[in-house]
Amino acid sequence: MVQIFRPGADTVARVVLAAVAVVPVLSMGLAYAFWRSPYATQQDVTREQPVPFSHEHHVGGLGIDCRYCHTSVEKAAFPGIPPTETCMSCHSQIWTNAPMLAPVRTSLAEGRPLLWRKVHTLPHYVYFNHSVHVAKGVGCTTCHGEVQTMKLIRQVAPLTMGWCLDCHRDPAPNLRPREAVFDMDWTPPPDQRAAGAQLVKAYHIKSPERLSECSICHR
Repeated sequence: MVQIFRPGADTVARVVLAAVAVVPVLSMGLAYAFWRSPYATQQDVTREQPVPFSHEHHVGGLGIDCRYCHTSVEKAAFPGIPPTETCMSCHSQIWTNAPMLAPVRTSLAEGRPLLWRKVHTLPHYVYFNHSVHVAKGVGCTTCHGEVQTMKLIRQVAPLTMGWCLDCHRDPAPNLRPREAVFDMDWTPPPDQRAAGAQLVKAYHIKSPERLSECSICHR
């Protein structure tokens, strides 16, 4: 009888069948790992800005309150970016001829705003409101990290859906008194879970089931 298949055909068939089973699973695993990696989430990426603004100097060193620059953070979804006039309220008096501040002086002279590059970026289909989180006792450092130590601001948290849901399902560990929301040096008490649970009630925060509903963030 004439041999139809070569001697190695059986091995090839086994490899193909194994690949059919393994490759899709491996591809899904690699895709999942990629989308959770800093390369995709932009975690810890420092973006070049028109002026190398240092939060370490202004917040950590000079003690400037977040609300001085981010004026709408308590009443709007977007925290606000300071206009050039805010920068020049100080720099018309100090460091007036510093080369690194040339873009600021030019911006004021020409009446054109500085084009800051957004660091914390969410997809367009995600709704996030800063004022709600501030009102419910979520501190700046909870999401943005210790900005008072950053020479150049960077995204500390992954900002993934899973990361947000972890907090929505159990907000108590991330809550603090409202008067401490903008306190960069605030440290949680030893009984933070108990204290946070009390704040959940005091701030009338929705139940974890409600906070996990799709419409909370996707509208």
